[in-house]
Amino acid sequence: MAFPIALEPSAQLLEPSAQLLGGAMLLDAAFADPDYAWHPVRLIGRSLSTSERRLRRHGLDGYSGGVVLFVMLAGLWTGGVALGMMLVGVVATWLGTILHLFVLYSLIALGSLLRHGRRIERALRAGNLPRARAAVSHLVGRDTQMMDAAACRRAAVESLSENLTDAVISPILWYAIGGLPLLVLFKVVSTMDSMVGYRSPRYVRFGWCGARLDDVMNYVPARITWLLIAGSAAVLPGYSGAKALRYGLADHAVLPSPNSGWSEAAAAGALGCRLIGPIWSGGTLVTDVWIGASSDPPLSTPTDYDRAARLVAVSSVLATTITMGVLLATH
Repeated sequence: MAFPIALEPSAQLLEPSAQLLGGAMLLDAAFADPDYAWHPVRLIGRSLSTSERRLRRHGLDGYSGGVVLFVMLAGLWTGGVALGMMLVGVVATWLGTILHLFVLYSLIALGSLLRHGRRIERALRAGNLPRARAAVSHLVGRDTQMMDAAACRRAAVESLSENLTDAVISPILWYAIGGLPLLVLFKVVSTMDSMVGYRSPRYVRFGWCGARLDDVMNYVPARITWLLIAGSAAVLPGYSGAKALRYGLADHAVLPSPNSGWSEAAAAGALGCRLIGPIWSGGTLVTDVWIGASSDPPLSTPTDYDRAARLVAVSSVLATTITMGVLLATH
């Protein structure tokens, strides 16, 4: 039986494919992100930790060390994946195609994003607030002890909307532009930001490179996510595309990140519910700002969460459909 996807020379197995993107998204929807010790992102994280220790031992613990860390990881992983794909493709092109699909599936995380949100929501619906707070603590850096059920639910929705960019839209966009190598490079940068991109004394200089590169690589995707949320809200009954556009533009700068506010504020507008609210850190109230229309109620109910999860899922489908169409038209 013929393989349903046209097989290409091994070097071309690195290029973006509409069919493989669609297949990866279907796998992610069915099984979520595979959770195992040899997951590509975990391997990137382990190599980062090892490289960081070695760089620090040699006194490279400042800005230059962070730059060297990026160069090392980028070379190791983009080069390694490219070489591995080409070698497998030489053995059997169909095997290279399957490996391409598996790597692509492993680096798109819509299923895991929704699964983390459901974990919080299930705990809340079971009346187990401590478990919900514990699940929230894995997603945010704020104090969770002061959070009630509504605050936990808002944190879950904020994480869904913010990470829609980093976990779905950015990977799809960079894959469409540069195939597997550029997708892997984005994941290297994203992993650096999540592991060393802090403003603590230990990482404020060493993590600067990863944090700034993450801002750069998510800059355009974050604004595309704003438009995707607005487009999805325009066709979904009970949502507002106009408010998503308006409040994404008006309130994105309320958040300190140059990128996350676009999708969070757009989600608030689309849902007709305010997000953020009181945030505690170190036992102190650090902010009490809201995003969204002042006349809208705070997001608080199980129905609000369900609507937010649906909005994120539909926005992801819209992004995938558009990208597949562009790839089919240009490749």
